Amino acid sequence: MIRGRGTTFFCGSSARVLNGVCLLLTLVALLCLPIADIQIYQVDPWAELGRMGTGLIWPHWSDAWELSRAVGQTVAFALLAVAIAAPVGLLLAMLFHWRSVRILCASVRSVHELFWGLIFMQIYGLSATTGLLAILVPFSGVFAKVFAEIFEQQSLEPGRTLSPKVMGLRRYAYTLIPQSWPALVSYTRYRFECALRSSTILGFIGLPTLGFHLETAFKQGQYAEAGALLWAFILLIATLRFWLRPRLLPFYLIIAVVLLPETVGFSNGGYLWQFISRDIWPAPLLAGEWAQATQWYIELFQSQVWPALVQTLALTQIALVLSALVILALYPWATRSMAGPMMRWPGRFLLLFLRSTPEMVLAFVLLLLFGPSGLPAVIALALHNGALIAFLVANASDAEWGGRLSRPDDPSGLKRYAYLETPRRFPAMLAFLFYRWEVILRESAIMGILGIATLGFYIDSAFEEIRYDRALVLILFTAGLNILVDTVSRRLRRLAHPEAHLEASGIDEKVDRDNG
Repeated sequence: MIRGRGTTFFCGSSARVLNGVCLLLTLVALLCLPIADIQIYQVDPWAELGRMGTGLIWPHWSDAWELSRAVGQTVAFALLAVAIAAPVGLLLAMLFHWRSVRILCASVRSVHELFWGLIFMQIYGLSATTGLLAILVPFSGVFAKVFAEIFEQQSLEPGRTLSPKVMGLRRYAYTLIPQSWPALVSYTRYRFECALRSSTILGFIGLPTLGFHLETAFKQGQYAEAGALLWAFILLIATLRFWLRPRLLPFYLIIAVVLLPETVGFSNGGYLWQFISRDIWPAPLLAGEWAQATQWYIELFQSQVWPALVQTLALTQIALVLSALVILALYPWATRSMAGPMMRWPGRFLLLFLRSTPEMVLAFVLLLLFGPSGLPAVIALALHNGALIAFLVANASDAEWGGRLSRPDDPSGLKRYAYLETPRRFPAMLAFLFYRWEVILRESAIMGILGIATLGFYIDSAFEEIRYDRALVLILFTAGLNILVDTVSRRLRRLAHPEAHLEASGIDEKVDRDNG
């Protein structure tokens, strides 16, 4: 490893290992192509694409009050969920040295918010409780993990000035929390942006957020209305730093409670005990018929779990490699050094549009264009995640342009891209990509809600058929797969950037900082 002009370059064995990892992931993605359901249907999407483009250019929404209410309810779910999940995650982070707490947090965060929504909907109906729990339960696990990692990065010196009798919450309050406060606030702001996307996605299961109206508008071909909804969400994300002010949070929280939707269906928790004690277990198991119960699990694994696991992993690996190609193709157009001070703005706007639009929404649009297969899911995942990382890479390039790391004799144009910028950004780019690997897997699984044969397809079908026993098994396998991929990606992140390790907290703080 050598250092030059403020940048760490990896050579020798480290470079060979990184190249080997990239080659291995590419080969795995190529091997997944025959397995993945990415059939291209013979459709003529251009007329429909033109109508969609017209809708985006000329958005229209006749009822401004309804649009405002959808935006308000989207923000309400996200804001209240984060307001509860962040303190809960902080308390769990203080206990993160307990193995049981780490296992609990890993379990809850490995299940996507949409699956949590499907679970809680069986208990609380289409209610505010369902929407809030669907976001705050997995987010609490995420906050706990990242906050604990932030605490680990702080100095231990202040703790040595305290009496040994000062323990627990008071020790954290006087030492680690004050040191970590800027990072904790920064990460919480970033998770709020993620919560806005999650809140939008919950509309696909019937909650009255922007996603519900988007799905309805697209299905009915009302692309002007869909365009208005998309622009409203993008503006919501783009202006986040202007309206999300700490002093206004109490007022926002009061308004959020008022904006929560009414319950559709049953809202009491009386069904909870029956759900967890009977409904999620197969009948042979409840009857004590162990042989029949074992056979039931084996048949379910062979008929649904295994095919869904294969499809989910195959789509994930293809999307992962395609995301890398999207990064390499898009980031130069958003940099000062390669696109220019003025021409970079169209590139940055494109990245803003792609990273702000939830993957489910992109996949839903692409399904209308290319037909029902895994191809729209792969493209949507690659565009969203690739744009997010390309934005970070472009910002890193701009931070060096014109500064102490820039020299008059630096190459320009294609030579700068190939011989200077890309080699300089490559280790960090890989670290970001490995961090998003687990996210891509979670999103690949929920693409089944749209009819793609991933784990989400069978989970959604099980809920529709009121087969909660099947849904539980599928969700547990989904969680286990996410934990496995997260473990592998964490080790690869350390390999890609061994000095900083680029743990989740550092990357998410960088996302928030670069978002302004």
